[in-house]
Amino acid sequence: MKSKLLGVKRYGMDNKGFTLIEIAVVLVIIGLIIGAAVKGKDLIQSAKQKKFYTSFVKAWELAVVSYYDRTGFALGDGTANGGTQATPNGRFDNVNGSTFGNTNGIDAKLKSIGLTVPSSNTANSGQITYKGQNATGIITLYLQNARSFTDGTFNNAFVMNGMPTDLAIALDAMVDGQQDARAGKFRRNPDNAAPNDGSWPNVTTTATVSVQYILDVP
Repeated sequence: MKSKLLGVKRYGMDNKGFTLIEIAVVLVIIGLIIGAAVKGKDLIQSAKQKKFYTSFVKAWELAVVSYYDRTGFALGDGTANGGTQATPNGRFDNVNGSTFGNTNGIDAKLKSIGLTVPSSNTANSGQITYKGQNATGIITLYLQNARSFTDGTFNNAFVMNGMPTDLAIALDAMVDGQQDARAGKFRRNPDNAAPNDGSWPNVTTTATVSVQYILDVP
């Protein structure tokens, strides 16, 4: 007499593995999770870039324009306006952002007429720390009469050195509506820097760049 145990199927012996459909569903779910994580990272980066533009670049632009409206002079043009040259001539004196807090400097001139000095995350209002995709460093703002090699003109502009390249590319699209390192209100400094074809350098090989943000002052 054969044992009845021989006729009993062991637990799990007839369990089948995952079907192709089940594997496909799992892969789809994993893909959605990864996609959401990447999208979330991009949104965070975009929010940081917009915050930099509004809280630093636009804040300083407002300060410069307001100073001109109240005094009739360009901020950073002549020693009486926080510049370095004796006599104002309508052009920025290439004032280094690291000196904005000096006695009788840019900060003092803004405060003297009741304007607020834009805030920063460093000890100096003319410098700000920003973490980009491939570089973290201090961006220094200059009030400079910058030369445009593509337009053949000189313009009062914010020249910002040490800007992460990914931030520069984002600001170019934000300000001008397109990416062109040689044209528009926001461009590379100098605007004929290599590759000099309108494109920005690769962020992985050129971590930071110098840029100019042209102002309508005076």
